[in-house]
Amino acid sequence: MEETISLQDLAKTLRKRLVLIISAVILAVTIAGVVSYLFLTPIYQASTQILVNQEKSEQQQFNAQAIQTDLQLINTYNVIITSPAILSKVIENLDLDTTPAGLKTKITVNSAQNSQVLDISVQDTEPYVAVDIANTTAAVFQEEIKKLMNVDNVNVLSPAVLAENPAPIKPDPMLNMAIAAVIGLMLGVGIAFLLEYLDTTVKTEQDAEELLGLPILGLISTIAEKDIQDAKGPVKSRRKKR
Repeated sequence: MEETISLQDLAKTLRKRLVLIISAVILAVTIAGVVSYLFLTPIYQASTQILVNQEKSEQQQFNAQAIQTDLQLINTYNVIITSPAILSKVIENLDLDTTPAGLKTKITVNSAQNSQVLDISVQDTEPYVAVDIANTTAAVFQEEIKKLMNVDNVNVLSPAVLAENPAPIKPDPMLNMAIAAVIGLMLGVGIAFLLEYLDTTVKTEQDAEELLGLPILGLISTIAEKDIQDAKGPVKSRRKKR
């Protein structure tokens, strides 16, 4: 016989296992909060912007072709900034205990579309270290690019600044707990339906009807022990006559 599940059956199962579902959500949110606040290391970010273009002589005019050439060089600048030629000097200037490859993992270089402005973002567990790395990287690039590509017009638009109360960019405890709540809800609902599927015990007359496929003709009510004693009447004590 093919079994069908109605919306009423689904709602009934959810109501029956509501405590389990809520417990799963609370447990998941609690674990995510504890891990986010106590076990994950906060990561801070500092950013600086630099403008890179070729120096123009008085006779040379700014035209579309020259600007397009500068834009095509932006990808090259992105590679140069995170190259060992730059990062090794940054490590030397700041006396960092890392390698160029390790420092590269902390630095992200982006450029807006059709823009000669480069954004250098640095992430570190210490906010002041992130600021120092960002500013030093821009300064070293500004100096070394003259030798590498004969570019002598690099300007720092906005240096990285250490805020009074820096806030980490990750982890985001609220986001982690929100994701954990959704996962906990899904797990709770899944476990609720799994338990309902595995539960084959007969608890009500409706369960018996569904299992046997026969109508119920009668019910035997449960009689309390108190009602049995009341039906028998008071028990009189008898004494043996001597």
